[in-house]
Amino acid sequence: MAFHPPKPTPKGLFRRTPPAIFPPILGLLGLSIAWRRGAGEFGLPQGLAEALAGAVALLALFAIAAYLAKFMRRPSVILDDLRILPGRAGIAAAVLCIYLLAGIFAPYSPAEARPILFLGMGVHAAVTAAVLYVFATGPAEQRRVNPVFQLTFTGWIVAATVAIGLGMTTLASILFWISLLSAVSIWVLQMQQLSRETIPAPLRPLLAIHLAPAALLGTVAAGFHSEAIWGTFALLSSVGAVVLVAGAFWLLRAGFSPMWGALTFPLAALANFWLTLGDMWRIPGGIALVAATLIIPPIAIRIFKDWAKGQLAIKTNAATA
Repeated sequence: MAFHPPKPTPKGLFRRTPPAIFPPILGLLGLSIAWRRGAGEFGLPQGLAEALAGAVALLALFAIAAYLAKFMRRPSVILDDLRILPGRAGIAAAVLCIYLLAGIFAPYSPAEARPILFLGMGVHAAVTAAVLYVFATGPAEQRRVNPVFQLTFTGWIVAATVAIGLGMTTLASILFWISLLSAVSIWVLQMQQLSRETIPAPLRPLLAIHLAPAALLGTVAAGFHSEAIWGTFALLSSVGAVVLVAGAFWLLRAGFSPMWGALTFPLAALANFWLTLGDMWRIPGGIALVAATLIIPPIAIRIFKDWAKGQLAIKTNAATA
């Protein structure tokens, strides 16, 4: 059997923009929001947090523009990207980036943040429909539950965190309960799979995604002042964090890959959640924020280097427009 080397990225600006750029960008956006809260909590210069938020927002807008350029060349390319796991994870993360951009703009201009939030919800609904179409028309293996399902089907909770900050409590409440049902269902199905099967080493970093819904659901519950609910998720997120730290060697055994981008946003969401709770969670939140700051940027930089070299699209089998 002849060996065929991977096809290089074709000529043409952004023709093969890899969706894998978005998970680390999502992590950086989450980190900037966590630092915004951490600066206020620990009396640090707020300007530094806002500068970080502005810089990351520009990076996110550039990445979105790059993928839109690819999409405009051939709109059906998004379906091709959704047929592979890194593409599904990346596109789902891109949608969530829109929500966090709204969250970054919210303190400055709620009137401008709301349209961005609604834009994100519209794009989210369209992407969810596209994912369901791909599942319906593709092989059964694509429909197996995996952590990326949390980004697509539970990702509405990110919109809820922004909505509650904008005072849209009814919308936040609706999104919270939808996301809670989705998250619990996916957790249960994933645990059933883990009891029967072994996850291949290259895919194990994706398991960290399961931590994000617990942190985000808890953050929204804290906004509602629902102590019993946020307390439950505080405990659940703590257990999840301990399990991830204890199993870090097993989780990362395959070595660095673009899949490590899945580690970034859960860490930022966890730090933001614990800092939101304050009081006894203030110090753990500060520790989580420092850990996220030390972990997220190096992962993002390494993935961006692969993108700049044209290697990321090849490694993640990104579709070409």
